[in-house]
Amino acid sequence: MEPDRQLVVKSNHIIEASYRMSVAEQRVILSAITQVRRDQPKVTDAVLYSVTAAELAELCGTDPKTAYRDLQNAAERLQTRRVTLILEPDGVTIRTKRRSTICWVQRVDYIDQEGRIELRFGKDILPYLTGLQREFTRYALSDVAKMTSAHAIRLYELLMQWPEGHRVVELDDLRRWLQLEGRYPSIKDFKRWVLDPSVEQINEHSPLMLTWSQRKTGRKVTHLVFDYAPKKQPAKAVGKAPAKRKTGKLTKEEVARQARPGESWEAAYARLNQIPMELEPVTA
Repeated sequence: MEPDRQLVVKSNHIIEASYRMSVAEQRVILSAITQVRRDQPKVTDAVLYSVTAAELAELCGTDPKTAYRDLQNAAERLQTRRVTLILEPDGVTIRTKRRSTICWVQRVDYIDQEGRIELRFGKDILPYLTGLQREFTRYALSDVAKMTSAHAIRLYELLMQWPEGHRVVELDDLRRWLQLEGRYPSIKDFKRWVLDPSVEQINEHSPLMLTWSQRKTGRKVTHLVFDYAPKKQPAKAVGKAPAKRKTGKLTKEEVARQARPGESWEAAYARLNQIPMELEPVTA
């Protein structure tokens, strides 16, 4: 990846964790994550990360006044946001399945005159953002910057966790990850308010083109099947052959002047007049 891209890197434990944040809050957290120095052996919770409204407005294509308002609202709520992880036994530090709830940040300051947030990540969340050697997900911040659905951002992360282009997700797991266990109990409502808008935004704003289908167990929808691939890039325009000269054939001097380095006079004449090489060149 290009060195100047702002990369979001998260442990897969966080990708599949249970939490909810607004779009503005996610933008702040993701912007701060891109600033984490992963080339250092140990990053402490004393490091301050700064995010400005002007930066978010430029990145997300929003009105600066809206960005200032969203940043201030995010500052007021971020310290209360928590994430719940399901930790499976690893035989060393975790011997039984454990549900762990931790804070995203330990401190948030809003500097009004500068339209800027300063935050410190929580001590317990940092191991899931730094020093990652395996089981992590990485993507460019610009991939999700213009999304206006918090669910779309989360769904995109879940897809990037499986870059093979195919993922099957249990519907109950997706509800838990998005903290929607008690909302939209009808699959029809879940599609209308969560799934369809998320897919639409991913297709509009991200580098992926996404389709989905559903699987049933009996008569109940239990799984969602996502298929996705990078969008096709527009074909590069192929240079057109030079138009034929309408006012007569080229002279020897004109052909010589327009010949390419190392190109014979005969080859240049045929190219410039768009004629087969076997034809006899004309003499002045």
